[in-house]
Amino acid sequence: MARRAEKFDEITDVIVAGYGFAGAAAAIAAADAGKRVLLLEKMAVPGGISICSGGGMRVATDADKALAYLRATNAGSVPDELLAAFAVELTRLPGELAALAAINGAKLTTLDRPASYALAGHDAFQFIEVESVPDFDASTEYPNATSLRAGINAFKVLDDNVRARDRIEVRLSSPVERLVHGDAGEILGVEVRTANGSRRIGTRHGVILACGGFESDAVMQRQFWQFYPVLPAATRGNTGDGIRMAQVLGADIWHMWHFHGSYGFRHTDPAYVFGIRTKKLPDWVPGLPSAPVRMSWILVDQTGRRFMNEYEPYAHDTGHRAFDRFDATTTRFPAMPAYLVFDEAGRRMYPVAKSFINDPEIKTYDWSQDNLREVGLGILKRAESIAELARLMKVPEPALAETFVRWNRECTDNSVDDFGRPAATRVPLGSPPYYFGEVWPVVSNTQGGLVHDVGQRVRNPFGEVIPRLYVAGELGSIWGFLYLAGGNLAECFISGRIAGGNVAAETALAP
Repeated sequence: MARRAEKFDEITDVIVAGYGFAGAAAAIAAADAGKRVLLLEKMAVPGGISICSGGGMRVATDADKALAYLRATNAGSVPDELLAAFAVELTRLPGELAALAAINGAKLTTLDRPASYALAGHDAFQFIEVESVPDFDASTEYPNATSLRAGINAFKVLDDNVRARDRIEVRLSSPVERLVHGDAGEILGVEVRTANGSRRIGTRHGVILACGGFESDAVMQRQFWQFYPVLPAATRGNTGDGIRMAQVLGADIWHMWHFHGSYGFRHTDPAYVFGIRTKKLPDWVPGLPSAPVRMSWILVDQTGRRFMNEYEPYAHDTGHRAFDRFDATTTRFPAMPAYLVFDEAGRRMYPVAKSFINDPEIKTYDWSQDNLREVGLGILKRAESIAELARLMKVPEPALAETFVRWNRECTDNSVDDFGRPAATRVPLGSPPYYFGEVWPVVSNTQGGLVHDVGQRVRNPFGEVIPRLYVAGELGSIWGFLYLAGGNLAECFISGRIAGGNVAAETALAP
């Protein structure tokens, strides 16, 4: 039996860093395997970015077809054995979700919804959402979080399961800062920052890192992404802590360029650090019958011209990618920032943006229904003519005027759009006044992180396992090229359960 030489302030069986969906699922699995679990959360509130999600969890009806789709969308970035195992787990997930929902009588709803792209196997998928939880008032239990209904309901299910297990102890405002390891690199415990200073906590079985990605870490963004700035959408807590801690021990990383994101506005109050994402419009699948709705705006870059399909099939996943374009002749990113433009009729259609955050110190900004509060705040600006619009945007007036003419022509004759935007989504830019706002790439969550095996064991660049170190959720995400809507949440449940069960099976360290 292995022995520990390190001294600790306390020792427990299993340590989980991060209390979002993945951390909760890991803690539940380890506790159900008979282990005592210490669930440590960096922020003063639980939920991470998980609680801000739409809440739809992707499941599959056929593992073989699901695997074909996963292979196509990962483009060789993830080992096939991981994708094959995950495809099977997607078919088992409905039963596991039902078992968790029994804790509080939550009602689950299954929706037939194909995957985002018409690739082989796209029709093998469904969504499961937590439609309702009896006697649950989200504003009372999670006052710092804003989410779509299903997202906060799903966290309530996990939170109730955690609370029901006396083997799990939760500590908030307890960021894990270092991993403590032995001479052979095996994980022995963690160092945690508390209100009373650093505390060393040992583990008998191992540590699970479920502390998210690096959405709010500008340093890591600059090292792994070409364009900048990219605004975080939901939390200040995800700053790459797990990646850094594991890299000290030689952990490998993958697809660090890939993140799930879109585009949105900056608030004029610098204290509001989050990007405010544009309105989520229904997704559509190229080549399949669908009903995308009318989008009130177009985007133009600093030359005054359109540069992208504003309404991509899954705009809240890939909408940021067209911003990542460097012009070597001008040595600038011509779409950083870009300008979102609509007219008076568009202003009246609906709010063009909405914010979902989980932060104990920053209140969510509620975008106005008529978009006029934002004009008063300067997030949006108003112009009485194309000439004034061009002047305020500092773009060439002739180019902007030509953009208007061409766009309005496409809206009337259904001619082929240069960027593939569906005709049914187009709305002409009519009479003034016109409105515009600067928009930037917004990251909902990163997909790059720690390389792991099927058992969620963290690996180094030689494929060797780092003993007693596991990863769950976004920090070890398998989505290496194109994201599957609802896939991250499914991955949280699946990877958390696997990591929790496997760490509990590790041989206990001797005192």
